[in-house]
Parts: sequence; C-alpha cells; structure tokens
Amino acid sequence: MPRAIPSSTYRLQLHPGFRFADAAALAGYLADLGVSHAYLSPILQAVPGSTHGYDVVDHSRISADLGGEEDFRSMAAALRAYGIGIVADVVPNHMAIPVPEYLNRQLWSVLRDGRNSEYSHWFDIDWSANDGRILLPVLALPLRSCISEITVKANAGDEPVLCYQSHVLPLRPGTARLPMPELLAAQHYRLAHWRSAAALLNWRRFADVSSLIAIRVEEPDVFSATHAVLLRLVTEGIVDGLRIDHPDGLADPRGYLDRLAVATGGRWIVTEKILAVGETLPADWQCAGTTGYDALAQVGALFTDPAGADALSLQYARFARGPREFGPVAWTARREMAGHIMTAEVARLARLARRTGEPLLARAAAGDLRFILAEMLAAVEVYRPYLVPGSPPSQTSARQIAAAAARARRRTPARAQSALDALSAVLLGRGVPESGQAAQHELIIVFQQTCAAIQAKGVEDTAMYRWPRLLSANEVGADPDRPGADLPEFHAFAARLAREWPATMTTLSTHDTKRQEDLRARLAVLAEAPQEWADAVTGWHARAVQLAGGSVADPDTEYLLWQTLVGTWPIHGNRLSTYLRKAMREAKTATSWLDPDTRYEAAVADLAGAILADETLARGIGAFVAAIAPDACANSLGAKLVQLTMPGVPDVYQGCELAGFALVDPDNRGRVDYARRRVMLDAARSTPEATGPAESSLDATKMLICARALRLRREHPDWFEGSYQALPASGPARDHAVAFSRAGQCVTVATRLPAGLRRRGGWRDTVLALPAGKWQDVLTAATYSGGDIALADLTTSLPVALLALTPAGDAGAESR
Repeated sequence: MPRAIPSSTYRLQLHPGFRFADAAALAGYLADLGVSHAYLSPILQAVPGSTHGYDVVDHSRISADLGGEEDFRSMAAALRAYGIGIVADVVPNHMAIPVPEYLNRQLWSVLRDGRNSEYSHWFDIDWSANDGRILLPVLALPLRSCISEITVKANAGDEPVLCYQSHVLPLRPGTARLPMPELLAAQHYRLAHWRSAAALLNWRRFADVSSLIAIRVEEPDVFSATHAVLLRLVTEGIVDGLRIDHPDGLADPRGYLDRLAVATGGRWIVTEKILAVGETLPADWQCAGTTGYDALAQVGALFTDPAGADALSLQYARFARGPREFGPVAWTARREMAGHIMTAEVARLARLARRTGEPLLARAAAGDLRFILAEMLAAVEVYRPYLVPGSPPSQTSARQIAAAAARARRRTPARAQSALDALSAVLLGRGVPESGQAAQHELIIVFQQTCAAIQAKGVEDTAMYRWPRLLSANEVGADPDRPGADLPEFHAFAARLAREWPATMTTLSTHDTKRQEDLRARLAVLAEAPQEWADAVTGWHARAVQLAGGSVADPDTEYLLWQTLVGTWPIHGNRLSTYLRKAMREAKTATSWLDPDTRYEAAVADLAGAILADETLARGIGAFVAAIAPDACANSLGAKLVQLTMPGVPDVYQGCELAGFALVDPDNRGRVDYARRRVMLDAARSTPEATGPAESSLDATKMLICARALRLRREHPDWFEGSYQALPASGPARDHAVAFSRAGQCVTVATRLPAGLRRRGGWRDTVLALPAGKWQDVLTAATYSGGDIALADLTTSLPVALLALTPAGDAGAESR
C-alpha cells in the first residue's frame, strides 16, 4: 500500500485525448521512474471536451470524457498493482456556466426559479443588484440588436426553453407564452451584452472569468454535495491525497481545510496557496503545505546571480524605455483590474460598505467610496489577508491592512481620507453598529476574495507580461524585482520547510507556469552575462528593424520576443506566434482579450516569422544559445536535483523528467512522448552515467537524476522526512556550491552560477567537508570518504552529485 505521505508525485494532465486508460498504461513506467503517486488533474465531470477539468459541471460523477468511474477504478487498480497511489485535484471555488446551460443542473434550477430554487444558496449571488435578477452577459451585441435571434423552443422533454445561438436557458414557469420583450423581463435572469460583465455582474466568478461561477462551499450541504464522490474514493482507499485549487477564493479557507481534514481522516492535502515574498503559510491551516510555488521561486533564485539584476535593469530600461522596478508595474496593473475589469466587484463592496451603517461610509459620495475601495484592493500586496469576521485580526492581517491603507492614502484625495480610515477600521472588525455587523462580515469576506482575484489577474496575468526584464523571474510566487538570492537565504527557507512543513509539495513546473523549468534555467544565465545579452539584443534589434523596414512591435513585446527565442530555441513559427498573441493580450497594452488589435498582432507575428526565416538572425540566436548551453545545463541539473532532494514532496510535471522548454498553456499541456522516455529511463536505470554538462546531454542526464533521486526517496523515505543541514563549502569559489545533508544519510551537491565560476578560474582549492563515513554518488557510482573533498573532484563528470552513506566495508567504484 502507498505511504500516507507520498515520497514523490507525478502530475498528469487528463483530457479527452489523454484519459484514465492512458494514465493506467503508464503505471509500469511511473513505478520504474521511482514515483509513489500519480497526481491527477480534476476528475469530475467538466464541460464536455474540457482540456483541463477546472470547469466542473457535475460533482456527482466522474468525467465521462475521461472514461467514467469504471475506467477510473481500472486505472486505480493498474496503478496500485505497481504500488502507485493517487492524488486528486479538487476544485472547491467554482463551477462552469456551460453552453448549453442545462449541463449544470444546480445553475439551471436557479436560473429558472431564482431565489426560490433549492440551489440558490449554492452560488454567491448579490440579489440586491439588477433588481434581483442574475446578469447573464452572453449576448454578442446589446439586447436590442440580438432580440430577433432569441427564440422559444421545446427541449427533449417538451419543456419550453429560451434559445440564443448555442445557449439554452430555462423559462420561469408560466411565462413561455408572453411576447418576447415581456418574456425576457419576466425571467430571474437578465440577458446582456458580454461587455457588461465588468460593470454589472452581480455574482462572484473565478477572477475575471465570466464562464466560471463561484460556489459557496462554506455551506455544509454544498460542501457535502460537491465533495461526495471524492470523499467516497478517499474512504475506499482509492484516492490517497488531495490538491486544493485556489483556496484564496473561498469564504473561509481555514474552516474549509478544517472540515476537509476531518472528512478525509487527516489524509495528505496540499493547497494552491500563492505566497508573496516574505509571506508564510498560516500555521493553523490543516494541510501538509502548498503546491510548491514557493519552492519553485526559491530554487529559481538560488540559480540566478543577484549581482546581474542592476545591469539587466539598465539594459532593459535603455531598450524598452520602461521602469527599472517591477513594483510600480504590478500596482498599476492591480489598479486597472480594480478600476476597470472588476468594477462590478467593487460596486458590490460599495453596497456592502454602506449597509454596515458606518457613518463615514454611509455618507461618502458614490465615486469616492468606489475609489477608496479600488485603491485599497490595489494596495494589498498579498493574495489576501486572513481576516475572520467576528474575531480579532491576527497581527499579520492587521499589519497587511494597515500597510495597504497607508499606500492607498498616498493616492486618496483629502476629502476621502476619513472614509478610507473608516473602511480600514471596518475591515479590521471595528466601528460598526450591531445592525450592520452582518453586512460587515460579508464585506470582510468579499473584500478578501476580491483581493485574491485582483492579485492573480493584475500581477500574474498582466504585470508579468508587461515587464520582461528577466523572464525567468516572472513566475507565480517569485519576485521579478529580486530574481536572485544568496545561499543563506535558500538554506533558511529549506530549513524552515523541514521544521514547519516537511510534507509540503515542491515543484519546478506546473500546468500554470509561464515557462517550464529548463527554459527558465537557460534564461537565468542572462543574469551572469548581462553585457553579452545587451550586445546580442542590440544587434538583433538592428537587423529586425532592417528586415521590417522599421520597428514593428512595442519595445516590451520585442524584448519579450528575444528572450522567448533564446529560451525556447529552436522553435517553429506557429508555436511562437500563438504564444506571442497570448502574451500581448495578457499584457493588455497594445491589444487585449477584450479589445484585440488583430492587425497589430499579425504584424508582430509576421516579424517573428521573418526573424525565424532570416539566416543571419537564426545563426546569431543559435550561436548565442550554444554559447550559454553548458551553463544552462548546469542550472537545469542543479535546480532539478535540489528540488528533488530538498524538504518536501517533489512533484515532476508530466514530461519534465526530460528537458522542459514549454511556454504557458496550452503549450505546456501538449502530448508527451512516453515511448522515448521509456527508452531513456531504461538506459538511466541500467548503468551509471558520465556525461558532461553540455546541453546536448541534458535529456539523458536529467532522466538519470530524476530516476536515481526518486528511487532513493522511495527506498529511504525516512532520510527525506528527516533533518536538513546546510553544508557550506570553503575556498575561493565557495558561493558557487550549494550542498546539504538530509538526516545525515545523503548529501546533495550542485553547482550554481557556473559562468561566474568559470570566470573565477574554476573551483581551484574549494572543498566540501563531507561528514564521516563512506559515500557513494548514486549518479556516477564514484565513492568518497568523509572529510574535505575537492569540489573539482565531486563535479568531474557532472555539475551535481547525490551522495548516499554506505555501510562500512562496501565495495564500490573508484574512491576519491
């Protein structure tokens, strides 16, 4: 039987092209790789054809598109036969508004019966807005221009329904025979132009996605209904652990995790909690930890030279004429979200603020109240403060609100500053008469849920596409302003995980990362070669202007383009143009999803195609990539070994046991060639590898590291659940080695900042003091005795080493 805590997980993205049966076929491969648990994307019934599963429409059954419950159980049995357990992805925050809408029966009931529906409490609907009707922003044009396309028909059950394009909507009983204008006015929903969602929506959605409606999982019966299938599978022992999607969207994340811990009997649970810089996971959360974005950020920073940041900033500012810091860019994007994209959410908060009865908020001018709410939302720099209605705020939450208020005050007119102070007090649970406390409690909850949405959409999906100084640092949970970190910072982080969250998940790539791990590792080299990068971009830009007859792309997009080319090289035109279109629309500067400038997008795509077709540029980019390849490879291998052996449960995203150079979805959710990986795994398992740090050998060496490290973890779980001890090197190049011991039984050694190491003249007399005993490198089979070992000897074959303590007297390979 699998252990209660996985020794490792392997993420599989399920969709109609990769179903339960396909996952079952990988059981032997995953077992040979050393994985203990298959970590599955959502398995409940989603919108038919869904490529990701986060758009659930029916919690009562396992997805038919993936094979249904019978195939799921067959898959589970196949995995179990190889000793592999299952971790399932849970989506507690939202459901899909499908097309046709009857696919979501709870929503269908609410649309038909309004507040009288037995399911009306499932959804977070503000019935005080829109005359108590649910806004449905589904029309291509304003209603007056679409009304001729709206018809009443009978469905398969001979029930009259409203039809518009592919939408099918229920009719309020007794209204089917009314003339169309009266019929529409009589419904519990209001049809509207899709653009009206930003300003008029009166129900909570997932961030700014109006096809996903939030559910109120804090209601006991909603929790029970939406979790029944998954909890049944946990009770039966088929599912061993859970991954919780977007906990910051919930009304009460802590309460939800408490309830889930009881319902699962304390199974292994990790949450997709995005931690801001300096933020820690609340200590009282009943879970094993996060899904690993914090580890991803720390490992990435460890292998990025902090000394190169200023030079890169100068080069970026010269090229793009943009700001030298990310913070103002992030604030601007959050403010745009609050002031434009999510004005409906701000309007709801304003209504709640008035209902609290706080005098200054009740008397504030409508524009001023919305302004201070938007400023406060934009000024919160974490995904959410954890305020609990009716309870005193924690010191951390109080500091976060006070800091946000101080930032917002700097931009608030004098006439509204008293109202801003009142808002801060109300959020902290003060200053409200008893009659307004229900509204206050709701305000506190909705404010925090909106904070999370604005942070996600403003920073992750806007600012990180606008500020491309060093794209390897533009990742969820990372700090683009501080792309690099020193050894003490990493060791402090890892030691804290070992002490406080030893069973948290760690990862380097996910289905949501903007760039996969080896692409980021390659770009991290730019921080060690800022002048070479500046010279290359200057030359490439001049050639591109010559090809296009002028500058085509805005400077930020062009700077992003050059890094994307280097990071993914070689890349074909369609893949590149698809990515650029998404990146430009997410940045929301020259074009966007709401207002696409297709002519501009086509011009940028043409430029990208011309660059790929130009022999001079292709040769130059290829030469630059080849020049940094050994350093990129050392970064990749070091980051992977550190992630696999540091405190926490390591996850390998599908396919990333080999080099991962994919871009953001859908690029990173494509087909994985497992036949090739089986062949490479067989080679990695059979003989020690002695390849050098050249990128041509990255696939083989990365597979070797994954297979050997994962199997070591599975065979000796107690080593990796034990203590963490930093092992500092000594000598002139000591800062280029990261080394640590786990439980005194194994030692990880990795090379960091390899370009700087080479400029320094190599390791020279730098040594690592190995603890007493005999050690064998599980990657090369070389053996070493305790004491001072030259780093040059440890890294002769590979830029990394994984040493395991062996019983005294064991025979081994050459001892050094």
